[in-house]
Amino acid sequence: MPIIGSSLSRLGAVERVTGAQQYAADIRLDNALQVKLVSLQCAHARIRAIETAEAARVPGVRGIFTAEDLPQPVPRFGPVVADRPLLAEGETRFSGEPVAVVVADTHDAAAAAARLVRVDFAELPAVLTVASALDPNAPLVQDPAKRARDPLARTNILQQWQFGWGQVDSAKATLVVENDYAFPMVTHFAIEPHAFLAAPDANGVVVWSPTQHPYVLQRVVASALTLPIARVRVIAPDPGGGFGGKGWPKFEPLMAWLALTLNRPVRLVLTLEETFQAARRASARIHARTGFTGEGRIVFQDLEADFLLGAYADIGARVVSKASYSACGPYRAEHARIVARALLSHTTPSTAFRGFGTPQASWAVESQLNEAAAALGIDPVEIRRRNLPEKGEAFNPHDTPADGEWTTALTKAAAAVHWDSPLAPNRGRGISLGLKSSSTASRSIAIVRLHFDGSASVLCGTSDMGQGARTVLVQIAAQELGIEPDRIAIVMGDTSVVPFDSSTSASRSTVFMGNAVIDACASVKAQVRQIVEATPGASRDMPYADLLAAHFGPPRGEVIGIGEAGNRYEPGHPLGGRAAFWELMCAACEVEVDPETGEVTVHTLALASDVGKALNPHQVEAQDEGAAVMGLGHTLMEQLVLGADGRILNLGSLDYRIPSIKDVPLELHSALIENADGPGPYGSKGAGEGGTLAVAAAIGAAVNHAAGVTIRDLPLTPEKIWMARNANRRLGD
Repeated sequence: MPIIGSSLSRLGAVERVTGAQQYAADIRLDNALQVKLVSLQCAHARIRAIETAEAARVPGVRGIFTAEDLPQPVPRFGPVVADRPLLAEGETRFSGEPVAVVVADTHDAAAAAARLVRVDFAELPAVLTVASALDPNAPLVQDPAKRARDPLARTNILQQWQFGWGQVDSAKATLVVENDYAFPMVTHFAIEPHAFLAAPDANGVVVWSPTQHPYVLQRVVASALTLPIARVRVIAPDPGGGFGGKGWPKFEPLMAWLALTLNRPVRLVLTLEETFQAARRASARIHARTGFTGEGRIVFQDLEADFLLGAYADIGARVVSKASYSACGPYRAEHARIVARALLSHTTPSTAFRGFGTPQASWAVESQLNEAAAALGIDPVEIRRRNLPEKGEAFNPHDTPADGEWTTALTKAAAAVHWDSPLAPNRGRGISLGLKSSSTASRSIAIVRLHFDGSASVLCGTSDMGQGARTVLVQIAAQELGIEPDRIAIVMGDTSVVPFDSSTSASRSTVFMGNAVIDACASVKAQVRQIVEATPGASRDMPYADLLAAHFGPPRGEVIGIGEAGNRYEPGHPLGGRAAFWELMCAACEVEVDPETGEVTVHTLALASDVGKALNPHQVEAQDEGAAVMGLGHTLMEQLVLGADGRILNLGSLDYRIPSIKDVPLELHSALIENADGPGPYGSKGAGEGGTLAVAAAIGAAVNHAAGVTIRDLPLTPEKIWMARNANRRLGD
């Protein structure tokens, strides 16, 4: 059986489903102290005083710390901008922001003491919406003094961009479609809770975290605590789901400081409610104005995108810039203008989320195409076909040309839902494309060790959060070295052991770390050839174990190869580098809307993904289908609801709905387009985020068609659909 292109069983799958896998929260450190956060449940408040005396009398309490107890000035951290304090200083900027931390011998003691910490505070006006963030009279979320030399410091605009080409203002179009679209705040809702541990050691501090990016975390902790990077070791057990929510540092710098200050290991496990307040996806409001010829060809796209980031920068600015840069999607347009703003607000800091801002932009742009198709009397499949570039054609003049036969995705997805067949009453169909820019400037390094007995180990900094990176990288090494996969071990997640990797994000791991593994294997094979030439009686067809035994003799030894892959940084490029590949997905669906309740049943959802080459087809299909179901969440039901004081009103699994088995499509199809035209191993491209990109606009078009309504703000809840239908009836009367 071939190794590449075969669906080998996922490494670690049995441990995940049986509960045997050890996640971060399962780790037990001897003599560890338990940590509990103290927070205020309002969006914006001035801290007058914090009283800890009563809490300190709880048996087992070893320390209670506020911002005043931290080094001064209070250390701040962030992956790009170091703007977030370890504990709130002077005022809180979002509901749930910690103002104090309790450390005790047991979790119960820490929790009891945390309830006894008294905070005297004055609630302040809060910025909670895009409109209020843009209001020049609104309170500032961040202190302008902390944004020195920033011309936007006295606004709530963290950063803004303008991308595009041509002359939008002078462009002439037969039809202009102009609308506003809204995309909600949603939470990642990984099954594994956020857990953080830290302990002092002889070299500095060790931090355990289910992070997707161990080397980013190492850098950020070292910077916040003014330590050399070499003094910070990060151990990252495989996350139990990440989706971007475990990508960037949250409480790890605080935990490292506590461990060093108390000279004891410390452990913090967030509740689900606390996790909701720790990270989310950015909500967005997008004003779209699109011009078309009478034949449905796009003349111009004019987009204004406002993303509500939250109280601190996190990685949010990068989300906005990258998504907005390619917001026009996979289409030709002679003229384009994208104005994007990353807005601060008194809400939970937003961060990366599967799709990295592209689902927000795609919802607007693809919905515009659907409305134009209806206005011009052109089939929604055909209007897309007329605007797609040929392979090799530059559709964004400043970036990578189209790298696939993208019309194939349209054809396959449409056929899977029987696009041209008659529809039953109360049913509708929709189709949409999604395009995401992949990793730009980044670096991956791999080490491959060929052992004395002919087995091998692969060492890399990639994280496996369920996407199957371990399996695919072992398949690559097995293919390159000619070793059975079960004789290869893979080591991840420890910065003291594995070499550098920029991140596990942007669907980049198969392409970049995969190429690094191939490069490392090539080094091993080159050394093996030298060994053959230098060893009397050796031949190229000898098993590795026999060859190494003949060469090294009783002292034994091994062959070590180092490989690298990545994209160079381009200072003149708006994103620091061109896309290594485009992740393209087409989604088509058929839905039914209950006319009495507005409830949506997704009968069929079909996906077609341009993956270049599927190294493990079952894993790729599972990634696409899982991402699509996640996309159903923000399309049909998911939304963080804020009260007037900025509190999240639907914290936890009872009040915040995600798709269950009852909500998944009755039929779910995944087609893989394999032309071996990607930059990764064996012609592969990245996959894993694509399934989220196109779902909203496809479902939205189908729902609007079935219900006879036009809804442009997500989620498409039964209540919203029912109200729109009844509003239409009243207008008809």
